[in-house]
Amino acid sequence: MSWFDGFEAHRFEVPGASIFARVGGKPGAPPLLLLHGFPQSHVLWHRVAQRLANDYFLVLPDLRGYGDSSKAPGLADHSNYSKRAMAADMVAVMDALGVGTFYLCGHDRGGRVAHRLAVDHPQRVKQLCVIDIAPTLDMYNATDMAFARAYYHWFHLIQPTPVPETMIGGAPQAYLHTKLGGWGGSGTTFIEPQAMAEYERCFCNAEAIHSACEDYRASAGIDLDHDRASRANGDTIACDTLVLWGERGVVHRLFQPLALWQAQCAGRVTGQTVPAGHFIPEELPQETADALRGFFAD
Repeated sequence: MSWFDGFEAHRFEVPGASIFARVGGKPGAPPLLLLHGFPQSHVLWHRVAQRLANDYFLVLPDLRGYGDSSKAPGLADHSNYSKRAMAADMVAVMDALGVGTFYLCGHDRGGRVAHRLAVDHPQRVKQLCVIDIAPTLDMYNATDMAFARAYYHWFHLIQPTPVPETMIGGAPQAYLHTKLGGWGGSGTTFIEPQAMAEYERCFCNAEAIHSACEDYRASAGIDLDHDRASRANGDTIACDTLVLWGERGVVHRLFQPLALWQAQCAGRVTGQTVPAGHFIPEELPQETADALRGFFAD
């Protein structure tokens, strides 16, 4: 893929999953792990990666269940799609690359994985950035009609299998395009045809649809148990954290992301609204790269 010239494709065998990732950028530079969200893959970062390749050693994985990573059937308690399991995948990938500490950024579901990684493995994360999310537990706790309407997929995808899988499977491409174009009123004009083709290839099959549902089922169950336990134990994000969110997005309209993340962090939390919808790294790649470069500095 020409977007990733200079990047190498790798496959990492980790406990319970096989993780695909592209690795590139500047050898010996500070490592930066970039995590994508639903319903995408590492391709989300292609324009940001181009802009950061001279400054960082970049690791761009597909989360388990997404892209070209493995898509195992969900367990009864959905624990193999918990953010704790996904975070452990990412730590194992960085271990395999010989990386100790690293910068970490996650968008959407990747931000939720990044949150759990920073809490479970504080010694590994130098600084954290989360993009267009508030903490999962706070979002569920604040559920009202406005949120349920805006994020209906949170409540659809968690229904018992195979109900959502069957419904989405009837028109997976239409569903994908609706999700990509429906957050923030931006349509899909900011997504290049080559990127859209990759999302269609990776999402529009039964295994990927099931895995995505399992990701959300875990977030509505075992992930909330983990989050409640962390809060009860006083386990917070230890490092400095940057929060970015789109001014046309649901997070901006219905939540107070900066205050909610400050409550979960022991480090300094800064952030800002950006002129975008939900898919900020694709809609505003230069601004995203500039924000990350300005924040992630030794």
